[in-house]
Amino acid sequence: MTINILFFGATADVVGTRRTQMESQGIIVRDLLQQITADHPQLARHKLLFAVNQEYVPSDTEVNPGDEIAIFTAVSGG
Repeated sequence: MTINILFFGATADVVGTRRTQMESQGIIVRDLLQQITADHPQLARHKLLFAVNQEYVPSDTEVNPGDEIAIFTAVSGG
């Protein structure tokens, strides 16, 4: 199954791209994030947030074919 992954802000800088795809089957968000962090250990220094199909979801949410996962860091404003 193909999962579309989008990176924003510091996460895009760390991985060197704003968009990629991953082939995976029967994976939950937490496991997907662990795989990405294993490939890009610098991400572990950031507090990562994520959304599936533009909605925040719990980390135990299953990812379906064609889903779009957005990964970004916490941002504060003022």
